[in-house]
Amino acid sequence: MTVNLFRGKLLKLTAKRDGDTEIIAAWDEDPDYLRNVDTDIARPRPQQSFEDEGEPSPNSFYFRLRTIEDDRLIGFVVIHSIEWNNRAGMLAIGIGEAKDRGKGYGSDALKLILRYAFHELNLNRVGLDVIEYNEGAIRAYQKAGFQIEGRMRQAVHRDGKIHDRIAMGILRPEWEALNNQ
Repeated sequence: MTVNLFRGKLLKLTAKRDGDTEIIAAWDEDPDYLRNVDTDIARPRPQQSFEDEGEPSPNSFYFRLRTIEDDRLIGFVVIHSIEWNNRAGMLAIGIGEAKDRGKGYGSDALKLILRYAFHELNLNRVGLDVIEYNEGAIRAYQKAGFQIEGRMRQAVHRDGKIHDRIAMGILRPEWEALNNQ
């Protein structure tokens, strides 16, 4: 039996669809979302800025995250900055609304995108960085098999406090050992 690369227990990976940009633009008005998904200055962007997001690129594979239960858009996941010669890429993920966080969607999305990265893209390494205060994401990454590889000390300034960015990574053999491949 062939495994569906795009379907997990809770979520499926899809391409962008009509109507997605309105939903994503609404997430961009949530400062907690913005401050966890990126280290850049938190600010809402106009809806038009999302129109080209997810366009095909040779070094980036972008997916929308939709629930299997009701086909609802809840987030995105992307493998980007792929260096094909090194078989390495970087991961970014975001769950848009607070009500959808902490429900296992992120863990399911990580399983899907790592399977895609290692089996379909034939990568050997996937890395990411996360702000140290995003403890839920760090737990999800560690549960998926990511290891802490280092810190960028005092790299993010928020609300008068300075935070480290944590560099994490997972290698294909580590992922395979966890998933009995």
